[in-house]
Amino acid sequence: MSVRPYFDIPLAGGRVLELGRRPLVMGILNITPDSFGESRPLDPRRAVDAALAIEAQGADLLDIGGESTRPGAEPVDAETELARIMPVIEGLQGRVRIPLSVDTYKAVVADRALEAGVLMVNDISGLRYDPPLAEVVARRGAALVLMHTRGRSKNMYGEAGYGDVIGEVTAELRESVDAAVQGGVPRTSILIDPGVGFAKRAAHSYGVLARLQEIAAALDRPMLVGPSRKSFLRAAAGGADAPDRDWATAAAVTAAVLGGAHIVRVHAVAQMVHVVRAAEEIRLAR
Repeated sequence: MSVRPYFDIPLAGGRVLELGRRPLVMGILNITPDSFGESRPLDPRRAVDAALAIEAQGADLLDIGGESTRPGAEPVDAETELARIMPVIEGLQGRVRIPLSVDTYKAVVADRALEAGVLMVNDISGLRYDPPLAEVVARRGAALVLMHTRGRSKNMYGEAGYGDVIGEVTAELRESVDAAVQGGVPRTSILIDPGVGFAKRAAHSYGVLARLQEIAAALDRPMLVGPSRKSFLRAAAGGADAPDRDWATAAAVTAAVLGGAHIVRVHAVAQMVHVVRAAEEIRLAR
């Protein structure tokens, strides 16, 4: 049986996220015009309804994002991002029980979201795009997910050169963890994400999924894995577009759970809840 250590992660507002008893499912709500999701709820009322549906489908956490960071995506400014996410975050207050996370690398966006009741920040840049984000997270007492990537969305595949993908991803994540701690974030508040699909060719992403335990053991932090509908799955899914990659996503989610992931981040929540439960039973039976 793969080892999944237990961690109690402090969240903003005094709540605690208990990790390790079972893998948790983080539902994705991308409030953008170019999401991997089947719908793109830019209207705040539709987005709130979508968030409530994600919770009802069994999600343990909800990750809200207002900027697409898929390969090739154009960046948006903080004002645009805030205009997309804040009405939704405010509209969910008192209506959802599960913790809210904000998917942003911008300090100003995270600060506003945390002030409005979000409990966790999911930074795809690992503090490389906007280092003052660490101070915001520390001041607000939030949890922080640090993901591995290189470059920006427009050029990330140009950075996908590795001699030792596991060693290099681990070393670069360690740099992000050290930067967060130096910025005031307690180590106990940090989660890591190996960034499958980001600045990695398909072979690199599959290699990371196959060796998650090595990365987690080296850094001694809980791991979030987000393979959902990403382009590294395209060939395995017969060349399908993103919304039609859920069967391939299910295989990647299973690998993540068997590898000891604490959280999986997914679009098709209802289906992946079942996948996670079955994969966990297999993991426990080893």
